[in-house]
Amino acid sequence: MSETLQHVEQMVDQTPRADVTETFQEWRELLSGLRARIAERFELTRDPSTTDLESYGDPETGPSGSLAAYSGPEIDWLVHSWIGDPRTGFVNLHLTAWLGPQTRAPHLGAALLLWPEGWFYVDAVPRGDLVGDGDYFDRYYAENDAPWLAFKEQHPDFAWFTSRTGFIRASLSPTAHCHSFPATRPNLDTVAEVLTARVEQWLGWVDAAAPVPVEQQAELAARDLAVRRNIAERDPANVMGERMFGPELTQRLVRALWGGDRELPRPGR
Repeated sequence: MSETLQHVEQMVDQTPRADVTETFQEWRELLSGLRARIAERFELTRDPSTTDLESYGDPETGPSGSLAAYSGPEIDWLVHSWIGDPRTGFVNLHLTAWLGPQTRAPHLGAALLLWPEGWFYVDAVPRGDLVGDGDYFDRYYAENDAPWLAFKEQHPDFAWFTSRTGFIRASLSPTAHCHSFPATRPNLDTVAEVLTARVEQWLGWVDAAAPVPVEQQAELAARDLAVRRNIAERDPANVMGERMFGPELTQRLVRALWGGDRELPRPGR
């Protein structure tokens, strides 16, 4: 297996442009279906702070995007979004679900990128110290260890993506998928299979998770927010948003990713 060690803007700038509208539409349907699957399990309400981000930019003339954030009794912040210009070969799609503090089950993170080659990420975002809490590692990460190693051996088209930003590397769990790949039919099918399986696994973890004592929930909620904000604000790919829409709108989009302008209350007590 090879390795990709570039900034996102380098990947984009060094690759010939191509229309990726067909794959973009396929991936929009994939993430919309996964969001609907999550909505079957959780009560979700659209946060009013993202209503006017349902559509921004002009897809007829250039870059555009959409961002919707939701909250609910068990979900602190769920983001379903995309940004880019598929006609020129760049688009980034996200589906992330951050749980409330009633459980310590991991959060769900997923992203898809066309540049115009493919890239995908999916992970169970830890709610604590995987080394200091061996039981937590065993509960949520040990079962994915062997499949993760097997994936690297069975899919040589997928190159491990190593971020040039140490903070982003530190944010990945040991069983995260973070790969670039040629956007062929078999590889697109593989990505869909992996994402769907990880979402189903995550839903099972949530259903089986033990409750967090009320007196521990505030500390957990504070940690969750700090992790979410740091990942959103430190993402080196934010430079692509600034290229397309300038710093003001990009900063608002970043705030929407972590809930900086949220109006709905956070869950938990």
